[in-house]
Amino acid sequence: MLGGLLFTSCREEGPRGFPVEDRARAVNETMQYRRDAEEFFRNSPASPFNIEPAVPYEGVRWFPPDPEYYFLTKLARYEAPETVKVVGTGGESRTQLRIGYFPIMIGGTQYRLNVYKDTDDDIRRHPQLAAHLSVWFTDETTGRETYEVGRYVNVEPENPDPDHLYAVNLNNAYNPYCAYRSSYSCAIPTEDDHIPVAIRAGELKYHTE
Repeated sequence: MLGGLLFTSCREEGPRGFPVEDRARAVNETMQYRRDAEEFFRNSPASPFNIEPAVPYEGVRWFPPDPEYYFLTKLARYEAPETVKVVGTGGESRTQLRIGYFPIMIGGTQYRLNVYKDTDDDIRRHPQLAAHLSVWFTDETTGRETYEVGRYVNVEPENPDPDHLYAVNLNNAYNPYCAYRSSYSCAIPTEDDHIPVAIRAGELKYHTE
C-alpha cells in the first residue's frame, strides 16, 4: 500500500494540481507495489497459486500506472456506521461495517467510494484480519476488461482525525483471490458500490479470452 505523498507549495504542477515530482513518486510507488505483488504470487507459500493443489501462475496484467487515479481525500464519515450484509461468491452472507465514503474526482465529476471495515466481532474471532479500511467497486470496465465480480483497494487503518487525508490509489485496485481459483469466496460489491465510469487503472482480468 502506498504511503502518503507530501504536497508543498512553490513547485511546478501537473494535472489536478499535483506537483510533478509527487506524480512521479506516485508512479514509482505503484510500480513497487506491483513488483511486490509479483514476488508474492510467484514465491510466497500463502500465494493462491502455491497452495496445494498448486495452479500455474501466468502473471498479473495491469493498466499502465496513471497518477490521475491517485487521490488524497478525506473520509466522509457517517454518524453511525451502517451494518451491511454482503454476499460472497460462494453464496454465504457476510457482515461488514460501511463507515462512510471517499469523495473522488474523475473527469471533472465527483464520485463516492464506499468505505468498509470488518466488525469488531470478526476481528476478535479472526485476529489475522487486517484492520485497514477497504473499498471495493465495479465500474464500466467490469466484466469486459476487468474481473466480472469487481475489484478491491486496501487503504490505511482508520484515523480519528476528521481532517486526515487518506491515500487512495486506484492503480492498486486488485482482483480478489476468487479471480484465480474457485476454491476462494470473495465479497461481491453491491449496486451501491458501482462507479458509472470506466476506471482504467489497476488489475485487468487474469485470464484473457
